[in-house]
Amino acid sequence: MIDTRVEKLARLLVNYSLRIKKGDWVRIQGAYASENLMRAVFREALSVGGHPYLDVEIPGIKRIFVSEASDAQFAFQSPGDKADMRGLDKLLSIWGGWNSKEMTGVNPVRSTKFKASRQPYLQSVFKRITKGSLRWCGTLYPTLSSAQDAEMSLEEYENFVFRAGKLHKRNPVAEWKALSKRQEGIVRRLSKIKTLRIVGKETDLTVGVAGRNWINCDGQMNFPDGEVFTGPIENSADGTIRYAFPAVYDGREVQDVRLTFRKGRVIDASAGKGREFLHAMLNTDEGARRLGELAFGTNDSIQRFTRNTLFDEKIGGTMHLAIGASIPESGGTNKSALHWDMVCDTRKGFTIYGDGRPIHKNGKFLFE
Repeated sequence: MIDTRVEKLARLLVNYSLRIKKGDWVRIQGAYASENLMRAVFREALSVGGHPYLDVEIPGIKRIFVSEASDAQFAFQSPGDKADMRGLDKLLSIWGGWNSKEMTGVNPVRSTKFKASRQPYLQSVFKRITKGSLRWCGTLYPTLSSAQDAEMSLEEYENFVFRAGKLHKRNPVAEWKALSKRQEGIVRRLSKIKTLRIVGKETDLTVGVAGRNWINCDGQMNFPDGEVFTGPIENSADGTIRYAFPAVYDGREVQDVRLTFRKGRVIDASAGKGREFLHAMLNTDEGARRLGELAFGTNDSIQRFTRNTLFDEKIGGTMHLAIGASIPESGGTNKSALHWDMVCDTRKGFTIYGDGRPIHKNGKFLFE
């Protein structure tokens, strides 16, 4: 029997996040490990008059392709993807597969080449999202693989995931609207700031944000959500940051990451574990050594690290800074095949200054 919370999530995704309406062409993509949610979303999309179809992944396909494809096969642009990007109205990505570590043994150079080959498709997606002609949302269905990464039982992880989405509340949409209103106030205050300085254990990093847009993330593009972000000025980052949380990318975990920036560029990088992978990613392209995003996590229903960026970057009281591509709507202009969110636990011993004045201390905004 399907969990009633899955049906509740499907209704929220269709009617709040994606706002599917009669006549919309809807692509639902994900691993078939998430079939319960895919089925529930498909049914709900039909009920509102949409035209949904499924793009389903089976185990091991990505690993096979990245490990064995030729350069020509990497470069090939699917006519199906091209057709979708011309006419698709709504796109739902559901994450949660069988083995989050399946890409660990793949040569990182090939992984980088694969990501670079996907840029034309992803740029067309970002462009349409920014223009408002395509609505996208990414979410996660709780699977054993993700539960293991989080060091939880499946039941415990399911409870964690659904609580993070406020699905335990009587009216989740009302809860998300309330968070949106709170975040709008944060955005107004941050929009007046030109320079942010992050100070904490082995961290003293200054970043320029003047003239950039702060974005209120309230469950309509990621679900669950709960952050405000912007695109830092590309040549502004100066100083050092240490990430106490592991940095996770493509199933690989890099521990105790320390980055030093000068004039916006990473000039030194170290890690307690995964140093070679970190350096391979930094060498993806020129943009990979610059910041593409700076954000504050605001979802107080998420308080523990789970090795899944969808949740970890939203932990209430934390910050995350992504190296690589900017999100265009933020005003950022950095381009890269990489976008790697690294979460900094600012809930204890950290102070963030805005134009020289404390605005966030030990995980709390001082102006709320």
